[in-house]
Amino acid sequence: MKNSEIKELSTTEIVERIEIEKGDLDKLEMNHIISPVENPLLIRKSRRIIARLRTELQMRKLQENA
Repeated sequence: MKNSEIKELSTTEIVERIEIEKGDLDKLEMNHIISPVENPLLIRKSRRIIARLRTELQMRKLQENA
């Protein structure tokens, strides 16, 4: 998910997307613990998507307060 796609989402959609991505990340990490994931870079990609979503959410909260 690119930053331009994230900026188009509403705040509630971002919060929902964070929860979905967290669930996916948990599943990936559990699968990786049990048996190595075919592509471990998916874990990194998922963490970065969550970070981008959280950053955009934080920026919106700061803009509301300003």
